[in-house]
Amino acid sequence: MYKTLFSCSNKVAIVAGGCGLLGREIVKGLTDFGATVYIADTEKEKAEKVIKNNNIRYIYLDITSENSIEESTANIVKEHGKIDILVNSAYPQTNDWGLKFEQVQFESLKKNLDDHLGGYFMCCQMVAEKMKLQGGGSIINLASIYGVVGPDFSIYDGTEMTMPAAYAAIKGGIITLTKYIATYYGKYNIRANAISPGGIFDNQHPSFVENYSKKTPLGRMGLPNEIVGAVVFLASDASSYVTGHNIIVDGGWTAW
Repeated sequence: MYKTLFSCSNKVAIVAGGCGLLGREIVKGLTDFGATVYIADTEKEKAEKVIKNNNIRYIYLDITSENSIEESTANIVKEHGKIDILVNSAYPQTNDWGLKFEQVQFESLKKNLDDHLGGYFMCCQMVAEKMKLQGGGSIINLASIYGVVGPDFSIYDGTEMTMPAAYAAIKGGIITLTKYIATYYGKYNIRANAISPGGIFDNQHPSFVENYSKKTPLGRMGLPNEIVGAVVFLASDASSYVTGHNIIVDGGWTAW
């Protein structure tokens, strides 16, 4: 019975932002567990580097465009008759991303909220309506520990880095939106959950890596592939009674 608990065989998955740092690993992980996975992204050339077999496919998707989301999801349903899993991991941002709080222009804030939080909303809305017709599905939204707790700005000392204000607003909104979707669509057997990663290593400034690691109980930053287990759990029948939850994968950062 339990041997197939985490299986995603015969499931069709969309990974929005599948070319990203986390998206690439999520695509590989879902495929390893048997799913047919669509890299839904704007960057076809990057997607082609991830595609290793026929179970990984590419479809153009711009989460900031309602027409793009509608067209891509409709095409997948037309080909497979269903969408079982949606993973929202896209990370759109404006060119001025990373400015300090007092420097952020209101128009920039609104643009980032519209594109990122708004894009997740549109993807969830369109896919949930398709899942409703097929009798269920799993929606997984990538949030962040900074949607849960306030930033520790001391970890950025000695660098030009900061934690953008829009990021906190977006990720906190994603967690709450996910809970809303879980309660709204639960009667249709649609589950919605969030995953909040802690800091993920991506060759950041050495001072930041050192500062971050010192404040984490496990003593290091996370790796992209360490998010995959939570995604597979939420995508599979192993989490059949889990909805409206936010799984924090942060090496203990929020446990202090």
